[in-house]
Amino acid sequence: MIKRYTLPRMASIWSDENKFKAMLQVEILACEAYNKLKIIPRSALLEIKAKARIDINRIKEIEKKTNHDVVSFVSSLAEYIGDSAKYIHYGLTSSDVLDTSLSIMMTEALDILIDDTKRLMAAFRRKARRHKTTAMIGRSHGVHAEPISFGIKMALFYDETRRNLERLKRARDIIACGKISGSVGTFANVPPFVEEYVCRKLGLRPAKVSSQIIQRDRHAEVLAAIAISGTSLEKFATEFRALQRTEIGEVQEYFSSTQKGSSSMPHKKNPIMCERICGLARILRGNAVAGMENMPLWHERDISHSSVERVILPDSTLLLDYMLNVMADIVDRLVVDAERMRQNLDISKGVIFSQRVMLELISRGLTREEAYEIVQKAALKMQEEKKPFIEALAKDEKVRLYMSRKDIEACGDLEYHLKHVGHIYKRTGI
Repeated sequence: MIKRYTLPRMASIWSDENKFKAMLQVEILACEAYNKLKIIPRSALLEIKAKARIDINRIKEIEKKTNHDVVSFVSSLAEYIGDSAKYIHYGLTSSDVLDTSLSIMMTEALDILIDDTKRLMAAFRRKARRHKTTAMIGRSHGVHAEPISFGIKMALFYDETRRNLERLKRARDIIACGKISGSVGTFANVPPFVEEYVCRKLGLRPAKVSSQIIQRDRHAEVLAAIAISGTSLEKFATEFRALQRTEIGEVQEYFSSTQKGSSSMPHKKNPIMCERICGLARILRGNAVAGMENMPLWHERDISHSSVERVILPDSTLLLDYMLNVMADIVDRLVVDAERMRQNLDISKGVIFSQRVMLELISRGLTREEAYEIVQKAALKMQEEKKPFIEALAKDEKVRLYMSRKDIEACGDLEYHLKHVGHIYKRTGI
């Protein structure tokens, strides 16, 4: 089932090939900048561009001796380029290349997550439009409250997903940052023009100030946005799981004709994809914490953040990519049982209209305290006696002083509770 949602675009971003491709792009652009400053001869620049090759196997072979990925990368390039290789990595430090190329990869990853989020928004919009007036019970504390529509619930999820879209866009903006300022960020051995040129060509902004690295609050913000988005997905999945419980049965995760729900109980249909999303969201939150732990480094930098990022950045973007697409599929194929929703509305025997009755009594002259007490008394009595709420109200002498049976029955109109759905939809843009 996982293969159905595994998207190769995101995986390819975090491949060694793409990483070294981005690093080479940074190195060559730096050489171009130096050429414009007349520090690197044009002939050397042309030779570098013509001969530079990424040889992953050779880089790894050299790294076994150097135990340094960037040195191994540069040494491998030198074997292909020849004499002009002396200008590769000129005045740069490893993090100039690693952090700037990482920003390239992260913006690419966020572009995919932004597209995924738009797909989920579209799924929620379709569901909201289809079930705009599909009445169901609203619940607070897990207990029947007042009627809503399933469409309103989908509109709520749509609007939250839109906020996540904005968070991911802001995260992309904050990480679209490059740094080519040398060993401790002072530009002592690399002119500021090189940074400006490289970043402009890559569609990045130069960091206004940096140490040896791009500061990790940027990466932490990306991971936080991803974690919040993932937790929203958990929220949506938890709601669908709760509504699928046998006692409620209002929605059901799609279950194919060949699917099996249990090895021992053939009747089972379980919300396994929703449960999977709930589990994976925990990893995203944990990774966000790790991202914040990466922020306080020693002085101008240490390397404690690097090993963590090699895990949490690919994992978080891959997981959210997967989760967003799974949720979009769940929403599109969600089985909605409108009839069961209507049946569940009737379970409470009309007591869900208690506020409407109370307000009517207030409008007819009672104080709020008086009206509340009368309605609550009738509500508690009917629940004890398991009788319709209307009957309990109709038998109450105080209620009869202000409302006829017809007035009481009018308070049970579902349309009253859904009369402003259009207003909600208009505000959310559905």
